[in-house]
Amino acid sequence: MHPILAFGPLGPQEMVVIFVIILLLFGAKKIPELARGLGKSMGEFKKAREDFEREIARSEDDVRAKETSKQKGAFERKTAHAEDEARIKEAAGKEPVDKV
Repeated sequence: MHPILAFGPLGPQEMVVIFVIILLLFGAKKIPELARGLGKSMGEFKKAREDFEREIARSEDDVRAKETSKQKGAFERKTAHAEDEARIKEAAGKEPVDKV
């Protein structure tokens, strides 16, 4: 068992002691500045995370679009080839082919 886990979760008394120690270390004037800085950094982190998620989603959409266009292009080529064959067969049936 980890030594820190032997003490259990933090209760209200421990939280008060920790707050008093922080107050003594940093002073009453520095705590709002620290909290403000912490809030700004959390906001920046959230913004970066959202930008990253948006970039991942956009990349997935780009990949899907490329796959769709490839499939569509292959279908169009296949259809065009089938149409060419149909025209050739139709032309072959209408005009006699000279044997050389």
